[in-house]
Amino acid sequence: MKSLVAIVLIFVLYGCSETKRSHQYQEVIVETIYTEQISIRALEIMDGSIAFAGNNGLFGAIDVRSHQIRTSRETYDTIAPEFRAVGHTATDFFMLSAGRPALLYKTGDTGTMELVYKEDEEGVFYDAMKFWNNEEGIALGDAMGGCLSIIITRDGGRSWDKLPCKQLPPAMAGEGAFAASNTNIDIVGDNTWIGTTQSRIFYSPDKGVTWEVIQAPIIHKKETEGIYSIDFETSDLGVAVGGDYTNPENTEATKAITRDGGKSWELLANGQLPGYKSCVQFVPGSGGNDMVLAGFTGISYSGDMGQTWKEFSTESFYTLRFVNDSVAYAAGKNRIAKLTFK
Repeated sequence: MKSLVAIVLIFVLYGCSETKRSHQYQEVIVETIYTEQISIRALEIMDGSIAFAGNNGLFGAIDVRSHQIRTSRETYDTIAPEFRAVGHTATDFFMLSAGRPALLYKTGDTGTMELVYKEDEEGVFYDAMKFWNNEEGIALGDAMGGCLSIIITRDGGRSWDKLPCKQLPPAMAGEGAFAASNTNIDIVGDNTWIGTTQSRIFYSPDKGVTWEVIQAPIIHKKETEGIYSIDFETSDLGVAVGGDYTNPENTEATKAITRDGGKSWELLANGQLPGYKSCVQFVPGSGGNDMVLAGFTGISYSGDMGQTWKEFSTESFYTLRFVNDSVAYAAGKNRIAKLTFK
């Protein structure tokens, strides 16, 4: 019996270790599947398709299997919104514009986009959005009136309410988020993390009801510096990246990791490439060992939890999302591409 138990334990432990091993990718193949005069900083992997939205009011979807493309344009009066944040539930797609007025649309019952939230105040600028589940979602904007702009839905996106400043920690002067890749917010279960221009992490354990703030070590002395992107593999393991897009060669304090849910952070590969990046994503199935960074300076990969990095491509992208452990889709200036890691 003891030997049988030992054998079972060996198989269990071996199986667990297998699921957490790095894929040890050596290259990425970039295949452009959509070109248009559009800047795309937000895309979502939905059921069998890639949904996206960009500037000039343009939005659309690409079928993952056939790469068939459907696009449309949304206007508000004479305004062609610049969409930099998107999100989705099981039934609806959402897109949120940056700048004034802030316009949030959801898929309507008739198949057209329906305006469900509008904010037309001086200083309004929304940066990212994400959903906890099919009923509850959150969107983030720059500080107004002394706190970050945070709107929340609890009814599947049909209505959105802005949190009062008394419910949020005070913002620092000029604090906001970079609307660079729709990855300033991440969610695991009820836990929510937000990365800001001041390299602070706003954390909520209860889907946006209560909040606390932690300072991360990412560089943030200039208005172009700070956290541009965060991603959490589990409720404990997360990564934040950024830097300064006007000085992308700087490699000091551009990458950081947490292993305790964001309570504390330590710099990764400090002083080593890559420098500035606008998006970070854990690779599925690697147990957090594999990460990919994207930015206008190219694509970088780590197979050892961010300790060392390889430059896989110099092709420019703003954001990316994985559909499985070896295929991702990336968007940037005038294009969307399929990325195959090998």
